[in-house]
Amino acid sequence: MTSLSRRSIIAGGLGLLGSTALVACSPQTSSTLPAAPKNSGTVPTDGAAKALGPQARKLFAAHGIQADTAEDAITALDQMAKQRPLPLTGSVGYDQVLFSDDTNQVNVPLTGGQFYLSMAPYRTQTHECYYHSLGGCQGELTGTPVHVTVTTDSGQSLVDEDAVTYTNGFIGFWIPRDHTGTVTVTTPGETATSTFNSGPDGPTCLTGLHLS
Repeated sequence: MTSLSRRSIIAGGLGLLGSTALVACSPQTSSTLPAAPKNSGTVPTDGAAKALGPQARKLFAAHGIQADTAEDAITALDQMAKQRPLPLTGSVGYDQVLFSDDTNQVNVPLTGGQFYLSMAPYRTQTHECYYHSLGGCQGELTGTPVHVTVTTDSGQSLVDEDAVTYTNGFIGFWIPRDHTGTVTVTTPGETATSTFNSGPDGPTCLTGLHLS
């Protein structure tokens, strides 16, 4: 199936599912993300991150979140120190994120040319996930120190750093779009690996990182 056809199916399903589809983590077949709006005030013109429109600002303000861009809002929600689910969530795609609460939703383009790759390493239990749900996904390991490397198939190092998993059990990294490669997460005596794809049909959520 082409990317265009897939996005058309996703857009069609949104009206039926509504914001309730955003509470849990999103499998690949979930009708979660519509096609990015072509005439939004936040559509990029120069590839740089753009300020949020009034609808998005109003939604975030209602939940006490201060953010100037969609990228800021993703970081704030993902790192919020509260157990999931949250009253406000966001489903993260390749170049857009759909923010939603019980009554409102707004689809905001990601305009900085970066891909948000989130991951939840685990030891005993995990869950299926494709589009990362900022306020719905809950991983097993919280507050866990790890070392993360993200390397492309051509050998380019995109991430090589220590991190601590958030309250939701995830850690997230902004990486360049349109690459494939390998993610490695290590703790003392444990290693987990997974492939990644930061292309248009790549998952923004990795939950198959089994530490052993």
